[in-house]
Amino acid sequence: MRYLVRERLFAIGDDFWIEDENGASAFFVDGKALHLRQTFDLKDATGETVTVIRRRIFGWRPTMTVEHGGAVLATVRKKRLPLFGDRFTVSVTDVTTGLGTELTVRGNVLDKEYDIQRSDGETLARISRKWFRLRDTYAVEIEGREGPGVPLLLSVAVCVDVLERLGSRRPMIGGGE
Repeated sequence: MRYLVRERLFAIGDDFWIEDENGASAFFVDGKALHLRQTFDLKDATGETVTVIRRRIFGWRPTMTVEHGGAVLATVRKKRLPLFGDRFTVSVTDVTTGLGTELTVRGNVLDKEYDIQRSDGETLARISRKWFRLRDTYAVEIEGREGPGVPLLLSVAVCVDVLERLGSRRPMIGGGE
């Protein structure tokens, strides 16, 4: 399933829709402007919050968490010294079992051409601009049938985008800084 993310580089605020491959609004990213740390709610089409995405203010490496129901589902960290294009690691925790797994972000994050992969190399999601002519649009194609769900993988893609923009000092998603 392919999802379409349209960044709004010159908009005020951090709100935007994620559409499915048929053009229907599937998820809404609601940026919280008045929070001390950068926070986004990922809401489904009915308006129910499915994940909360937060940027940690203090820490050795730029980090964001993805939460559901107050529990941390994933922690996305930017590597200090990336080797071979692996710029981010994602620690995913199964809240029911407490077991964790590691995911890796591989590819050209700056140009939005990268994959989210398991440690065994299986690609769960592919993020790409190559399907679109508009510079501010990219797709998240969910490939894996098992493993982390669609909201979690979309949340990880938002985290990677925010953390990469922080590192490059470009405008944040939606234009906020």
